[in-house]
Parts: sequence; structure tokens; C-alpha cells
Amino acid sequence: MTVLFRAISEDIAGPKWAAQFASYWPSYAAWWAREGLSGRPTYHECRQAIKKHMPEISGLYEDLCELVGGGDKEARFLSFYCPPRYLAGCSQAIWPGDEPLLVRNYDYDKDAFDAVILKTKWNGRGVIGTTDGLFGLVDGMNDAGLSASLTFGGRREVGTGFGVPLILRYILQTCTTTEEAGKVLRRVPSHMSYNVTVLDAKRHFLTAYLTPDRPTVLTHAAVATNHQERVEWASHAKFTATVERERYLLQRLTLHPETQEKFIGAFLRPPLYSTAFSSGFGTLYTAAYRPKDGVLDVHWPDRKWTKGFDNFSEDSVRVVFPGQIHQVAR
Repeated sequence: MTVLFRAISEDIAGPKWAAQFASYWPSYAAWWAREGLSGRPTYHECRQAIKKHMPEISGLYEDLCELVGGGDKEARFLSFYCPPRYLAGCSQAIWPGDEPLLVRNYDYDKDAFDAVILKTKWNGRGVIGTTDGLFGLVDGMNDAGLSASLTFGGRREVGTGFGVPLILRYILQTCTTTEEAGKVLRRVPSHMSYNVTVLDAKRHFLTAYLTPDRPTVLTHAAVATNHQERVEWASHAKFTATVERERYLLQRLTLHPETQEKFIGAFLRPPLYSTAFSSGFGTLYTAAYRPKDGVLDVHWPDRKWTKGFDNFSEDSVRVVFPGQIHQVAR
């Protein structure tokens, strides 16, 4: 099993972004329509939802729609409004040292993964992150020193709201502090339950428990796995070992202070590192965000790939699971 990770830099959305979208569109379209297009909101409903809840990026949304041809299906997909449900594993935590450091494992199905690290300057705001649907982000940071990451929240309920990757994009496009991000997380509706951890350059952080049927809860939790205040989906919790991973991370936070390297290294080993690739919950990468320095280190057990605002090479890495990792020249 191999995954080709690409690093792409394009300040204003243009041919590079459009080419990537076109290559993924057949898979995106099939996923978006899998429950029937009649079950998805219309373009008008999607556009109105973005204007209501995310007005600062409504122009960006329309520009991206035009860039991919202005089609109805593409526009509805890019809104991330009321998408089909999707689940992920994932673990994330804030390093307990003095410097701001957010570390996360992304546990997901490789066949539903963009594998793109994208650097942009949309609307004048620098953002680097791991894309989902090329518009959304599963984790990222901006040039104001704010970083954010998501995990699935461990609940079955589905409601009216946005897919959480677009909420992360919106936060990083419009917010500069954890406090500002918390206000966004309180008011923007999420279509499923997710945990979003936010960290800023002053090491202020929060973890928000988003749900489609209850008010958002903002916590000072430094750890998030795949449940919220309590386990509500027992079989999923058992399958993903969410409680065990949370306990392991919380225990590490109470130990004597350890170096950043040791803290990151813990994510590259069980119980945090998952080898359940055949079940769609294997660890595809470990990301370490240093928002104060504007640097992202992407880790695998035997390799590190570094990207930053001051040094961002457009290259790629081919990852073999399990096995060796090879860099591919581009």
C-alpha cells in the first residue's frame, strides 16, 4: 500500500489548484452522490449557508466554483454543506512545554485522502495545511501563528451544518487567536460530531466539542481522541481504542517534562500509531505544528518532511505502508 504525498504552493487559486481538483473530481463526485443528489442541499442553499455563516470567504468560495467550471455538482461539493457522513480515527495533543506545539496523528482511509500539503495566500492570509476536498483542511496553520486540527467525536448523529474541514479552513482564513477561533466554533454549525483543537502563538489553546444536536462545548483539554466528554458510541470506541489513546496521552502530560522530539516520537508508536490500514483507520501521517515559527513537520516512523512559510519546496514523498518511505523528485 503506497500513498504519494504532494506539496503544492499557489498564493492565489489558479491552475495548480484546479488541476488537482480535476484529478480528484470523479472520486469526489461519486462520494457526494452516494446517498443520492436529491438528499444534498441545492446550490442556492449551499451558497446562502456560506454567506450566512462564513461571509468572509463567500467570495473565495465563488471564485473556486468558477475555477472548476461553475458546475452545479462541483459548487455543492465545494460548499461542504451537509455532506455525506464520514468517520476518522486520529489523536491530537498540545505539548506541555513552553513553546506552542500541536501534534496529531491522522488515521483514515488512504483511498479517501487528498495527500496534499497546500500553501496558499487566499484573501491575503497565508495558510499551510493538509487538504480535504482541496478547499477544506484536516489540520493546518496560518501566518498569524494559529494552528488547528480535528478528530472525529465518536457520535452517530448527523444534522444540518458544514463538514468540519471547511470550518477549519474558515478559522485559519479569518482568525488570529485561539479566542477568536472559539467564537467561530461556537456559532458555525457542524453536520457531525468532531473535536477541534486550536493553538496560537502565545500558547493559548482550546478543544471544542462540536455536535449537530447540542451547543458546542469549549474546553481547556490538551488532548483529543475519538470521543467527547464521555463515550457515546461504544463499538466505535472499542474499535478505535479511543479511551486507551486518551489515557496514554494524558499520562504523558503528567510525566516529567519531555523534549519535543520524545513527545512527537510517542505518536509514531502504539498505542497512538495505528496499523489498521485494511480497516481504513491506519495512521497516514503524524503532523507537528509549530505555529510561532510557521513550521510544519510531517513525520513517519523513518522520515520527516518539513514545510514552512519561509521554506516551502514543491516536492513529493511516496510512503509505503508498512515499510520504507522514499522521496520522489518532481
